[in-house]
Amino acid sequence: MPERSYNALFLCTGNSARSIMAEALLNRDGEGRFRAYSAGSFPKDAPHPMALKLITQMGLPTDGYRSKSWDEFAGPDAPTIDLIFTVCDDAAGEACPVWPGYPMTAHWGIEDPTAAEGPGQEQAFLTAMRYLHTRIQLLLALPIESLDRLALKRSLNEIGARDGATPLAQGTPEGAA
Repeated sequence: MPERSYNALFLCTGNSARSIMAEALLNRDGEGRFRAYSAGSFPKDAPHPMALKLITQMGLPTDGYRSKSWDEFAGPDAPTIDLIFTVCDDAAGEACPVWPGYPMTAHWGIEDPTAAEGPGQEQAFLTAMRYLHTRIQLLLALPIESLDRLALKRSLNEIGARDGATPLAQGTPEGAA
């Protein structure tokens, strides 16, 4: 059993695809070391069907996944969030709520797979899932307990600037996100 569990929140404007896929991946791969959540500034009515299809193909249940507002995680009854990741450039540029507990933030921007249409849409979702998986594996490899805040911030930003990063994520300054 891990010494400490970390709560991570993935943010995207609509909370219908990237943030929900990231939540599912980290909850699976975090093995109790992490508890992941997702939310959006302007949540859609429901998760995107292709996101749910990929989560199902990973062998994970999709019960309970819904598009939700980030306000649910800024109130006094919300879980204390340790790490916040914006996965879309729009959410990274918005004025966020004041998060209790001073969580560490980073921008892990990935192109929006819902913007793809027709036969290329499934490939766009698979590509986004692959990039999210890589970033989450790098997060899991970090010795978070032994890093000071500055080193952790630097590491999280470096992970967000990896292959597939949106231009904003590639140039995320140390204090941003």
